[in-house]
Amino acid sequence: MAWKTSSLMQMCRFLLLVILFLPREMTSSVLTVNGKTENYILDTEPGLQESLRCAVQNHTREEELLWYRENGKVDLKSGNKINSSSVCVSSISENDNGISFTCRLQRNQSMSISVVLNVTFPPILSGNDFQTAEEGSDVKLVCNVKSNPQAHMMWYKNSSILNLEKNHHQIQQTSEYLQLSITKVKKSDNGTYSCMASSLLEKRTKDFHLIVKDKSTTVPIEPIIAACVVVFLTLLFGLIARRKRLMKLCIKDKNPQSRTAL
Repeated sequence: MAWKTSSLMQMCRFLLLVILFLPREMTSSVLTVNGKTENYILDTEPGLQESLRCAVQNHTREEELLWYRENGKVDLKSGNKINSSSVCVSSISENDNGISFTCRLQRNQSMSISVVLNVTFPPILSGNDFQTAEEGSDVKLVCNVKSNPQAHMMWYKNSSILNLEKNHHQIQQTSEYLQLSITKVKKSDNGTYSCMASSLLEKRTKDFHLIVKDKSTTVPIEPIIAACVVVFLTLLFGLIARRKRLMKLCIKDKNPQSRTAL
């Protein structure tokens, strides 16, 4: 019994030594970006500069790191690749909203961490300021918008909330624009239309000026063309008929002379 206990103790000691002296390469490495071990969203604003530092934790050998902006590889200096690597995102703009930066382990690119930029900014409005239309035609006023967070939008006319008329006004809105369609514009549709965008950051307005002109009198081209064709054909047939009569007269004149000569 004592022999069995001694053997068991020796086996336990052996297993403990094996665990203690296992190659350290078996220890799993961990990637971090700015101290975080999982994908995350970075809140920022236009004009700021953000630094992203990727590092390998628990590494037992030199590890090369790669950076990607969306699907494009970022060029790194030779001293900014091994075990830790940093990228600087400078002069952040509204266009950087939603852009992702990903750090990957070169020898095992399935090991990665991504950072998505959340750039907050007030509404930016654009569109065709002036529009002229003939009475009775259809008009579309398109107010383009960029905003984060998304803005609540409304149409105003001459500084008052636009009174929508059935079968005359139609509004269509997406995250990128607010469109006002006016069917068969009237003189009363003349005026200044304002696109107002309100977000948690700010409220902004853009004016659109609509000028409705009198309906111009158009010359009916098709009937004129048809009349010209009829006149041309009439003259043509008249000339052909006249030519035939002249030819008959000439033939009659020649016949008597030929008989007299005989």
